[in-house]
Amino acid sequence: MTDQRREKVDAVLADRQPDLTVLAEHLHKPRNFSAIVRTCDAVGINEMHAIPGEEGLAIHWKTSQGAEKWMRVKTHEDLSAACGFLRERGFQLVAAHLSPGAVDYRDLDYTKPTALVVGTELFGVSDQALELADHQVRIPMKGMTQSLNVSVACAIVLYEAMRQRELAGMYGQLRLDRDTLESQRFEWLHPAVTQFCRERGLEYPELDDNGDVIGDLPRGTA
Repeated sequence: MTDQRREKVDAVLADRQPDLTVLAEHLHKPRNFSAIVRTCDAVGINEMHAIPGEEGLAIHWKTSQGAEKWMRVKTHEDLSAACGFLRERGFQLVAAHLSPGAVDYRDLDYTKPTALVVGTELFGVSDQALELADHQVRIPMKGMTQSLNVSVACAIVLYEAMRQRELAGMYGQLRLDRDTLESQRFEWLHPAVTQFCRERGLEYPELDDNGDVIGDLPRGTA
């Protein structure tokens, strides 16, 4: 374990935002989903949510640049289940959608627990999602086209959320709960041991302060 790797992992984990997320509703194109995963990692989101389309979820590696290794993606059966899960955890649901009732995306307070809801590439957020959302936001546009690519729109809103949260001092504070922090720190520092333990249903070994495994490694991982 190098000091540089440990310091990078610890710095990224310190910036993770457990109360900021994205809910992707039936995205069909792997490139768009992958771009959203990459943006989520970039702004410090720790877990995003998805309702898979008919073909499931697929990652386009060249688009994600491997960000899926650092991003937890929780899938849900349907929209009601996803929104219920997020509401129970105190998230406000913010739908990115061009509609008469939508407000400028910069006018919303993203320092509150926030789930940004994005919809399909062709039709946008569904009517059901709009009914369940607490807020609808739009991105002002000056050209002839009426909408942006879903991954681009998602990135614009998330970077506004990051800007507001940086001003509020919400980064660099180790905001993850202890169990999540310890498990992810182990997984990121020791991916080979992680895979071995998962395949065999083993608990992760304990780490010392330097991020090294205490005692013997599980057999077969050396």
